[in-house]
Amino acid sequence: MRELLLDAEAFYTRAQVHEMLARTFGFPEDYDGTLDALYDQLCTCPPTRLTLRHAELLVDTLGNYGEFLLRVIAGAASENGDFLLNFE
Repeated sequence: MRELLLDAEAFYTRAQVHEMLARTFGFPEDYDGTLDALYDQLCTCPPTRLTLRHAELLVDTLGNYGEFLLRVIAGAASENGDFLLNFE
């Protein structure tokens, strides 16, 4: 299982979040940086444990979009038994 770490302290825009997720997870080049595309990618990712630090900052920085983003990531973790999510 691969172990990934993301720190939300480094995210200030939606584009930054999606760019870092794509780079960290190795999403294909045609990943379009939408919440639907993110969900699809996470629901089909190989065995992965993602540790997300300072997740609350996504809401502080991105508002409602940050809340939706966290729901999408958590939903994908519920759907895909190979995708584990930890918060720090």
